[in-house]
Amino acid sequence: MSHTMKLCPKLRNAYVCVISIIVILVSVAECSGVQYQAISCRKHSAVLTDFGAVGDGKTSNTKVFNNAIKNLSKYANDGGAILIVPPGKWLTGSFNLTSHFTLFLQKGAVILASQHESEWPSLPVLPSYGRGRDAPGGRFSSLIFGTNLTDVVITDSCTNTKIEDCYIVSGDDCIAVKSGWDQYGIKVGIPTQYLIIRRLTCISPDSAMIALGSEMSGGIKHIRAEDNIAINTQSAIRIKTAVGRGGYVKDIFVKGMTLKTIKYVFWMTGAYGSHADSGFNPKALPKITRINYRDITADNVTYSARLDGITNDPFTGICLSNVHIKVSEENKKLQWNCTNIAGVTSNVTPQPCSLLPQKEGQDCPYPEDKLPIDNVQLKTCSFK
Repeated sequence: MSHTMKLCPKLRNAYVCVISIIVILVSVAECSGVQYQAISCRKHSAVLTDFGAVGDGKTSNTKVFNNAIKNLSKYANDGGAILIVPPGKWLTGSFNLTSHFTLFLQKGAVILASQHESEWPSLPVLPSYGRGRDAPGGRFSSLIFGTNLTDVVITDSCTNTKIEDCYIVSGDDCIAVKSGWDQYGIKVGIPTQYLIIRRLTCISPDSAMIALGSEMSGGIKHIRAEDNIAINTQSAIRIKTAVGRGGYVKDIFVKGMTLKTIKYVFWMTGAYGSHADSGFNPKALPKITRINYRDITADNVTYSARLDGITNDPFTGICLSNVHIKVSEENKKLQWNCTNIAGVTSNVTPQPCSLLPQKEGQDCPYPEDKLPIDNVQLKTCSFK
């Protein structure tokens, strides 16, 4: 899927939704049938081309996607529906999903985000933001969008969510985890929590594979990221916050990252200073703690780390273990730039900064228990 998938993003998503399954990306079997895993199998099916879609990468399919999904929505209470996107390059603006619905991308199918602003409708501002991030007094809808949905995985303010097996090429963060902006996010106070991001491949030359914040004023906690890959990407998992945000980012667990051609392996900043308005509380300091990374290999790296906490509000409990970074040959710059942080490292090369002393033989923790979303029993479904 060619675009950013965002959780509680920059004013591009609905405020409340019920989540259970999203976009499934799998290889196609023989033409006699395709099998896929889902919470529930769909009784009805249709192919995008049935509605006149053109997969040449040039023709807009925005109306086609919306018409197809609107047509299939009538089956929500009759076993649900699946929309099959065949191989091709499907250019589109924003389109809305429906409940009891599966969007299935066959191997070779690419959804391309339109560059025409007219295909991105403006939506009312989120209560947890105060003002528009993308447009004055509003926000643009996301590429794949929905509100108050059941039996569809959709991005949103989220609990017990799983993103798996996605390939994302983006000009922004591939996945952005958010929970509200400054005093508005603090007032609403709904955290994003219990999220699993697994087997993601991201290409984002100007942004992060996974961003936590900077709008994190409702809190972000209990995030697990496993076996993810970033290629030609600015940073791996970036934590962004600022004075005035309040809230917290805590209990972040990362295990198994493969990074190739990347600017920063580790990047945290407490100076991401844009604000909803002048009414933010300068005494509302964010709490960043218990951030754990383990089992990471990185090749062709510009900087190993840029870790900048906040004066009198340091980022604490940072743990890095079994990390091996190969710096690009021509690079002679300072590899670890650290201020206002505290933590430990074990088996990390090149040698970390003094604020992250080596404590050999200590692996950073990664939870062994399963989150509720991982205990959901999936069925094997098929279509011809």
